[in-house]
Amino acid sequence: MQHAIAFVEQKNGTARRVAFEAVHAAKLVAEQLGGEVHAVVFGSGAAAVAELVKAHPATKIHVLDDAACNGFLIDPIVDVVAGLAKELGGAIVVAGNTMIGRDVASRVAARLDAGINADVVAFEVANGTVACVSPKLGGLTITTCAFKNADFGVALIRPNVFAAKTDAAGNGEIVALAAPTRAYAMTIEADVDEAAAELGVEEASVVVSGGRGLGGPEAFTTILKDLADSLGGAVGASRAAVDAGWISHGHQVGQTGKTVSPQLYIAAGISGAIQHKVGMRTSAVIVAINKDGNVPIAEFADLMVVGDAFAIVPELTRGVHAAKG
Repeated sequence: MQHAIAFVEQKNGTARRVAFEAVHAAKLVAEQLGGEVHAVVFGSGAAAVAELVKAHPATKIHVLDDAACNGFLIDPIVDVVAGLAKELGGAIVVAGNTMIGRDVASRVAARLDAGINADVVAFEVANGTVACVSPKLGGLTITTCAFKNADFGVALIRPNVFAAKTDAAGNGEIVALAAPTRAYAMTIEADVDEAAAELGVEEASVVVSGGRGLGGPEAFTTILKDLADSLGGAVGASRAAVDAGWISHGHQVGQTGKTVSPQLYIAAGISGAIQHKVGMRTSAVIVAINKDGNVPIAEFADLMVVGDAFAIVPELTRGVHAAKG
């Protein structure tokens, strides 16, 4: 294992933010192995995304901008990424810990007969061996797992952990990929996006979440969304709110939802039970708003605001708008 491959997840010319973080994570490993960073950008709109990737530390950017490939599932992507890893003669494949990232990574790992580590927050490289650091059991323990296969490994990084600062130099070499020629058994007949314009909670720098204490679905589309929009963030929810049907599961933060690590996490009307805590405990700053100052979240929140969320959240939104001028 010498080189690193970053899978740049994108759709119709719009890349996931964690895709650029994957490039930087790949760089951290490659520079310690003495190898190169290869980024793979696939599908319709890939050429435009590749130009953005040039502002990140990729030595080569392999691009396949082919709308025809959009009609298939992830099979062509797996073919390209696994094929590149074999061509390089040894590499660690890095992808974001997203739904597509997990699908691609698991199948690439099977193709390469390689180990896979998920929810990675750091890498340790010693004597050519790469180990992945990741929280387990809801963050109650931290594991360090090394790849036994000396040639290949696959790592899924947690969003918002690896910094992705741009460099205007743009030195990455763009390499055109040939479209896969084999036939694929399954095709996509319809592609339906739910809230496609909204930023996912797992990638947002700011998450404004609501729980059972908000009493109904209206707060999620009004006061919470207004605050999230003003801060450039996303709306999250506790399991209780999702189970009640107040908001879709895609917004759920917690053990059976998504794990988030934003710079700011605002919890309104959430008690902070362990199921929710394990999904947001690594947030940089946690602000809790609740009528009851003795709820569990008060024990680990950086700031506990005791009061009515329906009065406090709109006032906070007005304050953000005023600060922006």
